[in-house]
Amino acid sequence: MKQILAIGLIVSGFAFGQVKKDTVEKEYKLEVTPFKAEKKEKPLPLSKKGQVFVFYGWNRGAFSNSDIHFTGNGYDFQLNNVSARDKPTKFGIVYFDPSWFTVTQYNFRLGYFIKDNLALVLGIDHMKYVMKQNQTVDFSGYISDPKYAAMVQNGQIDLSSGEFLTFEHTDGLNYENLGLEKYKNLIHKKNIDLVWSYGAGLGFMFPKSNVKLFGNDRSDRFHVAGMGTDLRSSLNLVFWKNWMIRAEAKAGYINMWDIKTTLNNKPDKARQDFVFGQVLAGIGYTFNTKKYN
Repeated sequence: MKQILAIGLIVSGFAFGQVKKDTVEKEYKLEVTPFKAEKKEKPLPLSKKGQVFVFYGWNRGAFSNSDIHFTGNGYDFQLNNVSARDKPTKFGIVYFDPSWFTVTQYNFRLGYFIKDNLALVLGIDHMKYVMKQNQTVDFSGYISDPKYAAMVQNGQIDLSSGEFLTFEHTDGLNYENLGLEKYKNLIHKKNIDLVWSYGAGLGFMFPKSNVKLFGNDRSDRFHVAGMGTDLRSSLNLVFWKNWMIRAEAKAGYINMWDIKTTLNNKPDKARQDFVFGQVLAGIGYTFNTKKYN
């Protein structure tokens, strides 16, 4: 009996010892995961509230025909369906020399993201508008000066000589505007992003109109002449994290009711409205006003 009891104690001690050994081994095998702070990744470009971008580029423009109404001392008349074009500067160093940047048809943008994917954009569109000289247009109204009244034949007038009128906004057709733009990331790679935007803008026209009417001294001064509005869309290629190439197209409407046509502060003025189209391209830089790891 004592031998049986002794054998039982030995077996039970061995069993309890094995359980304790297994438990200890399991405890030592437990892995402790160290605490790691959540890393805040840099956001996609042109997407997050607080981001900013600046842009500078060049444009080509096109304009619908317009009726131009002239009023002043001794005349009140309208030229109908007048056609015009832009006036791009020949490509050269003038496009890159800061001292000559206003000579070209240029664009400037400053954008700030007021919320995710939505930017408030301040823009300057320096377009150029030149009335085509070689055209004959319909005339309505009166001119008291017999010399210039005699140039009207059968309700039309030939403008080709430039003696009756030269008419430009070449310093330029300045559209100072504020817009809202919505942005959407189309492609996201390691060092490159393609972002699409669309939006609308509203602003005032601040042209330096070059007008010579009836041989008077040419008007050539900056003046708030009216208002403009537009719809726009762009593609933005962001590379090397911050640099941006932007291509944009826009269409809009311009109404200028106070165009100065003489040099002095006389009541002489013109008014016109027309639709415009514009394509532009250039380079920009985007950065964050918030810190990201």
